[in-house]
Amino acid sequence: MIIDLRSDTVTKPTAEMRRAMAEAEVGDDVYQEDPTVNQLEQRAAEIFGKQDALFVPTGTMGNTIGIKIHTEHGQEVICEARSHVFNYELAMMAWFTGCLARPIATEHGQMRWEQIRHEIRSLSPHWAPTGLIALENTHNMGGGTVYPIEWINEICDGAHERKLKVHMDGARVFNAAVALGKPVREICAKVDSVMFCLSKGLGAPVGSLLVGSKQDIARARLYRKRLGGGMRQAGVLAAAGLIALEIMPSRLEEDHAHARLLAEGLAELPGVKVDLSSVQTNIVIFDVSATGRSAAELSAEFKAQGVLINPISETHLRIVTHYDVNRDGCNKALSVIRKVVAPVMA
Repeated sequence: MIIDLRSDTVTKPTAEMRRAMAEAEVGDDVYQEDPTVNQLEQRAAEIFGKQDALFVPTGTMGNTIGIKIHTEHGQEVICEARSHVFNYELAMMAWFTGCLARPIATEHGQMRWEQIRHEIRSLSPHWAPTGLIALENTHNMGGGTVYPIEWINEICDGAHERKLKVHMDGARVFNAAVALGKPVREICAKVDSVMFCLSKGLGAPVGSLLVGSKQDIARARLYRKRLGGGMRQAGVLAAAGLIALEIMPSRLEEDHAHARLLAEGLAELPGVKVDLSSVQTNIVIFDVSATGRSAAELSAEFKAQGVLINPISETHLRIVTHYDVNRDGCNKALSVIRKVVAPVMA
């Protein structure tokens, strides 16, 4: 049996999702006539405390549109240096929105207002003005770390005083909500738009949503069409998304417990370093440089023994827990890692 810990995107739809997809009531969503998509968008807006929502095929499309609706060509977007919008979306910030990233390096992926305010640029004949601030919560390459709500609110207050908007890449924001013990509407109360994924920890096969004001989502719908995201009878996908949205957040705590189990086990291995303070949700990043072997080499060894873990640099690997790998699977994965690493250090 393969134990796949590469990402929570590898999850398979549940039996309940498959039944809902087969029985979904559908219509043409470009005409906004798909009742299941309409229901999903309405529920997403309600849960996040926003006016409206838009169903999109992917998180990258959702973030691209989220940046576009708040910016103009030739502006800068302040974001964290390891953020997804900057590093992992094929430069869509530049290619589609016509904006330049202004990255800020942080230890665990969370920017503070004090850092941001020094990077804000006004209109000038010499540099591009700031158009938007983008946050990532949880922060993928920060190890699934969570923004404190007060930090988010401070950033939003400061941005709004300067007539700037704040977009949140909340691909795993439900993981943040579970970690904080707070509803997503409280976490996102002051941000202007949020993208969140249904197809990661929530387990739907396809889809993300962008939530925000009615005016912004009306514009977003046009940008979705331009990007080729105008789906037709998309209710077959939205049906699974509704189950992901309503049911799956309640089980994310289990994934967090599994990540903690793996992190603590890894921390005991010679040559492996884990910052346990950064393991707050379902992601574990560990440093194998002291083993004397590269992350890619160790990943290949793990794979040969049935455990899939992605290298994210020459020296680091990333584990992401999800509902398709239970506690027993995590323990088996840890045994394989121990078996592979221990002889290296002997």
